[in-house]
Amino acid sequence: MIDPNKKRESFSSGLAIFFATLGSAVGLGNIWKFPYLVGENGGGAFVLIYLTSILLVGLPVIISEFYIGRKTKSNAVAAFAKLKVSPFWNIVGYMGIIAALFIMFFYSSVAGWVYSYVFKTIKGEFFNLGNLPIEDATEIVINKFSTTVSGSYSPIIWQGIVLLVVSLILIAGVKNGIEKITKTLMPILFILLILCSIRALTLKGAKEGLSFLFSIDFSKIKPSVILAALGLAFFKLSLGMGTMITYGSYFTDNNNMIYTSAKVALSDTLVSGLAGIAIFPVVFTFGLAPDSGPGLLFSTIPLVFSKIPFGNILLIAFFILASIAATTAMISMVEVPVAFMSEEWNIKRKYAVIIISGIIFSVGALTVHPTSIFGEFTLFKKNFFDLFDFISSNIMLPIGGLLIAIFVGYFANKDSIIDELSNGHKLSNLRIINIYYFILKYISPLLLLIVLLNSIGII
Repeated sequence: MIDPNKKRESFSSGLAIFFATLGSAVGLGNIWKFPYLVGENGGGAFVLIYLTSILLVGLPVIISEFYIGRKTKSNAVAAFAKLKVSPFWNIVGYMGIIAALFIMFFYSSVAGWVYSYVFKTIKGEFFNLGNLPIEDATEIVINKFSTTVSGSYSPIIWQGIVLLVVSLILIAGVKNGIEKITKTLMPILFILLILCSIRALTLKGAKEGLSFLFSIDFSKIKPSVILAALGLAFFKLSLGMGTMITYGSYFTDNNNMIYTSAKVALSDTLVSGLAGIAIFPVVFTFGLAPDSGPGLLFSTIPLVFSKIPFGNILLIAFFILASIAATTAMISMVEVPVAFMSEEWNIKRKYAVIIISGIIFSVGALTVHPTSIFGEFTLFKKNFFDLFDFISSNIMLPIGGLLIAIFVGYFANKDSIIDELSNGHKLSNLRIINIYYFILKYISPLLLLIVLLNSIGII
């Protein structure tokens, strides 16, 4: 149980709230997945569908999570109990904690790859590629990626380094840790993205790259594309895993939560767009396949940056910004079980962070290099990496988001919602609240159900 005499931390200002929640939403998916999906699914037409999906799914759920968090000032589990509805709803909080852990099991290993590439680029391991024949340079970067992913010890060591960084930030607390770091790192991320984007726009493939990203081609819009946009809008904002409930519980009482939600959604989309502008002119300048997935990020990006004047400096900047995106996203996910453990079990924050990080490191090692432990072990035809990804992303998050929409739309007290979102009727936003409530109650659940059924392969 929560100690009633224990003072609870909170963010200090609206700016701190914005950077912290944006840091949660921004992740490695911004650096690759969003631009790739935009380019492959109709360019600007996909962006329009994505933004519509944000309005109909992303924003209503993020506002709802903020409402639950700030109203109760509690972790993801205790929040539902404080709203004094059926104990059944506590399951949503527990699912969020489990989903956050499952995501961290594989996400921390990918973040480890990114951290290792920061070290490799600073060390200068890619600096001489520009002087080599393309075949030799390609072989070098492929071998380095293979070693990074499947080396005997280095992948686990780098995963441990990532978790150590995240743990030190979380041990420092909400204000001195999460707030201070995100207020520092998010502006740096934007600056680095803008610098990389400006340089990319000077390349000969810039026009083709921008056309790939943003040209509107409605002929590519099919039901599968609409479903992809719906799913991306939901997952990109870190919804359904308790992060926004937890962060919402640290909000100041005067924060305009609807305005904050809109700023986070738009800024997150801007980060993704800038990442696409930084990447795809480079891709088309050197005739690479734009659908190379993770291989583009780790194998071909080092190769092509080595061929550009000042490319080595930009390569360092690129992987630093990728490491920032990975770190801020991880901070928010680890904070979910940490807040629960420290508040519900009265475990000191420092020890809660150590325990949770230890669990993530121990289980996550299976996803870093699974064949070194269990050979070619699979479950449901998936290795540990893919299994944790599938269960969390395709099952737990959509169910969590769907239940949150149903809970706030049908079981929470509407007067309480209006009071909280209007800051005690100090904000003149009743019309916006009513629009939000209508969408949340009648549109978002249906769309989230479709996302869930699509994620598990039923439609």
